[in-house]
Amino acid sequence: MKHYTPPFNITNAMVSTISTIAEMVGRMSNYRDFEAKPQLRRNNRIRSIHSSLAIEANSLSLDEVKGVIEGKTVLGPKKEIQEVLNAYQAYDEIGAFDPYSLKDLKRMHGVMTALTMAQTGVFRSDEEGVFNGNQCIFMAPPAKLVPQLMADLFGWMREASRDVHPLILSSVFHYEFVFIHPFADGNGRMARLWQTALLAQWNPVFQYLPIESQVYTFQQEYYQAIAACHTAGSATEFVRFMLSMIAQSLEMTQIQAAHVAPSEYVRRLLEVMTYDVPYTTLQLLDALGLKSKETLRRHYLGPALADGLVVMSMPEKPTSRNQRYIKT
Repeated sequence: MKHYTPPFNITNAMVSTISTIAEMVGRMSNYRDFEAKPQLRRNNRIRSIHSSLAIEANSLSLDEVKGVIEGKTVLGPKKEIQEVLNAYQAYDEIGAFDPYSLKDLKRMHGVMTALTMAQTGVFRSDEEGVFNGNQCIFMAPPAKLVPQLMADLFGWMREASRDVHPLILSSVFHYEFVFIHPFADGNGRMARLWQTALLAQWNPVFQYLPIESQVYTFQQEYYQAIAACHTAGSATEFVRFMLSMIAQSLEMTQIQAAHVAPSEYVRRLLEVMTYDVPYTTLQLLDALGLKSKETLRRHYLGPALADGLVVMSMPEKPTSRNQRYIKT
């Protein structure tokens, strides 16, 4: 009996991107200070969870997601708060489950969707479509075909893992999984979790790489790549897109890992700032209990700006009276 093989092509551009990614991964593996920065790893994990949930219309902000994970009281929809707790547990189990096991996939779907839906850890029994907002990108295969399609996909993964690069294999899986849409809900979250798990098995650095944040930033392109693959009957375009997202995420994380640990001044500044909220100089002085703008500039804002931990709202006009400062 002939084994199923998902349709896709490997282009010269993909080979070049894979080479670039492999070089960056090698450099990241040598970053001892990255391994010694649990805060960086934790922040990247929180960004991954926030972004993956936001793609699926979870309305909690990055700061609220961080608060939920830290056990703080957060005002928000109960279901969305539970989604954060579920995703945190699911990502925390990367490395403890087998990404080539269908049984583990169903178990982890139960973790990802616990207390948020009726049918967890089982394949769907109804017909489903993939939507971008109210726009249907495509209708998924009939529910009765899902068990065999998933068995074929996992069978191909196990067979292909011997000679298909993990960057290609994980991206093809991601698209095929979204296309099959095996569960009643949580498919996008599971597809992104599973690609991360597959890549982390290749190199542990991917366990804390916020690829989901890049996908969230380019969410429209994400859906466009899925739609293009459905039209073409091939995962090629989606593989190209995901390789680009992985390369960009690695590049950003390298920059973060190369920074020295922030000073006590910078840590205090970051503690009083909320993500994505613009602050004036006067607001920061008040929050920190300072009176001197020069002290704020020299010890707090200057180092934070230099390390990319804070950005200006008007970088082209650094001395503007309308300048605001934003925690990244």
